Amino acid sequence: MLDTLTFANYLLLAATLLVAYVIFGIAGFGSALIASPVMALYIPLKEIVPVLALLDLCAALVNVSRDGRNAQWSELKRLVPLMIIGSLVGATILLKTRPDILLLALGMFVVLYALYSFSGLKPHRPFSPKASVPFGLVGGIFSALFGSGGFIYAIYLSGRIEKKEAFRITQTTLIGLSTLTRVIIFAFAGIYLDVNLWLLALSLLPGMLIGITLGRYFTLKMSREQFLKLLNIILLASGAMLIFRYFN
Repeated sequence: MLDTLTFANYLLLAATLLVAYVIFGIAGFGSALIASPVMALYIPLKEIVPVLALLDLCAALVNVSRDGRNAQWSELKRLVPLMIIGSLVGATILLKTRPDILLLALGMFVVLYALYSFSGLKPHRPFSPKASVPFGLVGGIFSALFGSGGFIYAIYLSGRIEKKEAFRITQTTLIGLSTLTRVIIFAFAGIYLDVNLWLLALSLLPGMLIGITLGRYFTLKMSREQFLKLLNIILLASGAMLIFRYFN
């Protein structure tokens, strides 16, 4: 893969990864939203997902090693079993039917939720712990179907966790566990036997490390209101991207 890239193309990929992981460092998800469209111009889609899975897992491990003590482990204990069940359901749906309409439904839901949050029509009220059931299951389902479940967890956690730093590291930890599942599946499927894939991931590793460091720095400088506004912008972009994928 690397030998087919010009130096200019590689610099563009590295810069894109840096921006993508600034977003990941801030919100705990969203790297694929930024990186995938640009990477797809130069790298086969079947290789993008496993490369990003490795980078996301490394990013999550770095963040957890720095700030894991701030994670809300009670929320993780609720969500992780539901995420696993949802992933199994999603895999079954993927094998049994065409899930395209679900992609459109998810995109519309996320866009409408983000617009609703921007509207200021409601005061901030925390979700009930019982809300972990639908959010955990749906997040797992869409992670298995499309590799896109992070913003579902983000909606739930932003309605449960008051401190932005605790939200960020809890979200990152959850995405890390989800990504670990995908990495294990890819490993058993033999995808990581390709040395070129590892070389590409290693070459992009510095951009990822710089990105998550910058994202953490920006998060610490933000107020909660600024953080939630940026989070809703990322949610809105995520939903719009899903709708775009449905029609293309």
